[in-house]
Amino acid sequence: MQIEKDVFAYVLAGGKGERLYPLTKKRAKPAVPFGGKFRIIDFVLSNCVNSGIKRIAVATQYKAWSLRRHIALGWNFLNVRFNEYIVDVPPQQIEGEKWYLGTADAVFQNLYFIEQEKPKIVLVLSSDHIYKMDYRDLIKTHIENDADITLSALVIDKELSSSFGIIEADPNGKITNFKEKPNNPPVLKDNPNKCLASMGIYIFKPEVLVELLIHDAEVKTSSHDFGKDIIPYAIHHGYNVYVHKFINKDGSFGYWQDVGTINAFYLANMDILSPNPKIDLFDRSWPIYTNSRQFPPCKITEAYENGELIESKVENSIIGEGSIISGAQVKNSILFYNVKVKAGSEIEDSIIFPGVRIGKNVKIKKAMIDKNVNIPDNIKIGYDLEFDKKYFYVTQSNIVVIERDFVFPKKFYEEEGG
Repeated sequence: MQIEKDVFAYVLAGGKGERLYPLTKKRAKPAVPFGGKFRIIDFVLSNCVNSGIKRIAVATQYKAWSLRRHIALGWNFLNVRFNEYIVDVPPQQIEGEKWYLGTADAVFQNLYFIEQEKPKIVLVLSSDHIYKMDYRDLIKTHIENDADITLSALVIDKELSSSFGIIEADPNGKITNFKEKPNNPPVLKDNPNKCLASMGIYIFKPEVLVELLIHDAEVKTSSHDFGKDIIPYAIHHGYNVYVHKFINKDGSFGYWQDVGTINAFYLANMDILSPNPKIDLFDRSWPIYTNSRQFPPCKITEAYENGELIESKVENSIIGEGSIISGAQVKNSILFYNVKVKAGSEIEDSIIFPGVRIGKNVKIKKAMIDKNVNIPDNIKIGYDLEFDKKYFYVTQSNIVVIERDFVFPKKFYEEEGG
């Protein structure tokens, strides 16, 4: 099989991302910045390109402007002369004026790609997970089993099952049952505390996918979702559905992280700062591509205030290009590109998005500051959570989130005593 010619990928990027609010207040979830340089969608698209899959349709929907712009600017390097492309496809409204009704409907409305490209294999992918995966291993499993459908899966703790589609399979890997987000899940025979969970990664024979989607579109009670409708129906109606376990070469399960909540998103970012991160962004054998902006290198410099020299100190952090740290301290934090931090300020355990301006003597702890926020001098964030809750979003795990373009009101200074 020739991957470039025989495989086509649908990337589903139309979800609202409500659990990631307020980071998704003004953008689609796959467009949320991640890791100091990237956006979430860059990981699945990089997996495709690194696996040799270069015909990709991205189904976009809610608040998609920045996502569509990112795809156009950051992913325009494929060679169209050889029929390589990544194209975003909003709802086509082929069955009336309606948006995508679910993940399956998003592919159904774009089945013309299969008619046009005539692939031998169709890959259906979610765009809101952080992982590195060679899809060629998945394709190999699919071909060896002569499967109609193949699901990629990993082992999770039983108590997490209510957030996943849970798989039961026979010793040969053929799936016998699939339950979407069950409270009482089927467990592994050799470990009653573990379950086999779907990663939201599917491979189909093209004719099988078309057949299933046409049938699903006619079912009025369907939610038109792959996990809730398509996969269970296929399993119980005679289709050959197999599982592919996402396993590293050393036998361990691969890293795959759903960053659908603020807490999960924060922890996944913080993990990058660890000495041995679960995902290596510096692995040049499997690069993560993105929109490379033309900023100068980052600059970390001393500053003078009232004739006194103030040195900068950066510890265990990522500082993006174009950022300037002037006489400030940054510890265990991620600063994206084009961030400015003035003298006397301290940032700890935080994520600072692009374009943020931080004034003098500002103290920030365990916070996420979204794009283009100007933080005035002498402000404290993350030190008085009850006060922070009056103006910002504070999670149950005490992460303070300041939404994009937030403007500090006059009342804020009066209450803080500034």
